[in-house]
Amino acid sequence: MESAESNLIQWYPGHIAKARRQLTEQIKNVDLVLEVLDARIPHSSRHAEIQNLVGARQRLVILNRADMIPQPILQRWLKWFASQGETAFATNAQDGEGVRAVLNAAQKGAGGVNARRAERGMKPRAVRAAVVGFPNVGKSALINRLVGKRAVESAAKPGVTRALRWVRIANVIDLLDSPGILPPRLEDQQAAARLAICDDIGQAAYTTSRVATCAVELLTPLAAEKLQARYGLDPLAMSAEAWLAGVAETRYHTNLDRAAEAVLNDFRRGVLGRIALEVPPAAPAADRTDALQ
Repeated sequence: MESAESNLIQWYPGHIAKARRQLTEQIKNVDLVLEVLDARIPHSSRHAEIQNLVGARQRLVILNRADMIPQPILQRWLKWFASQGETAFATNAQDGEGVRAVLNAAQKGAGGVNARRAERGMKPRAVRAAVVGFPNVGKSALINRLVGKRAVESAAKPGVTRALRWVRIANVIDLLDSPGILPPRLEDQQAAARLAICDDIGQAAYTTSRVATCAVELLTPLAAEKLQARYGLDPLAMSAEAWLAGVAETRYHTNLDRAAEAVLNDFRRGVLGRIALEVPPAAPAADRTDALQ
């Protein structure tokens, strides 16, 4: 996988650079942060710079797309975050699963902010909460579920939100929706590849066939039987590159890009089953027995 990933992904579009500068300013006025991660890759979808921006502010970690990974892995992630002193919630923002718990926690945080304001003789106000994370991890979908209506534009592709905007929830919480933030350089190319595989960064950042090759390498130990059943080729019998070329030859008239898109879309839609591409750091690297369901 290392050779396929060398300088695989680099992307820093102008609107994200601008949004990062704006978020740096707006975060100073925020009381609470909702950090949205992709449950399939919680480590890779956690932006180190966001940690610096958030500082000591109260933070809720949202593991979105939790329905796409096995329950045992999800529970291990929730326990791991708790062991780090962080509060994590599992959600599926598309159908609203788990969102009520996030709203309750945010409202509880709102009460705490205004209690402190009251102690200082200040009037209550709507609590300001920022929703942050990589592109396409589900930030806008989460906000729409929290608000209870289509308050911000949302789509299953990176880069839909292109400017910061505030959305009010029942005069209690003001939510700041921000574009997905990418670091200036994606130094960790393994993490970058996982982001691309999960469609958490735009396709302009990479060559589809190279990312699909990385995907096959990661998926083969977890879903070899399903890959073989769906495409008619055994990924254990050849290299990921040769397997993808074989799929292109047998099913897509040698069109490698079409084969790559099909494999990536199958993973992204959950056709290959519930698959976690990352397990909690405390787990041994070789312990992958429950990463597929």
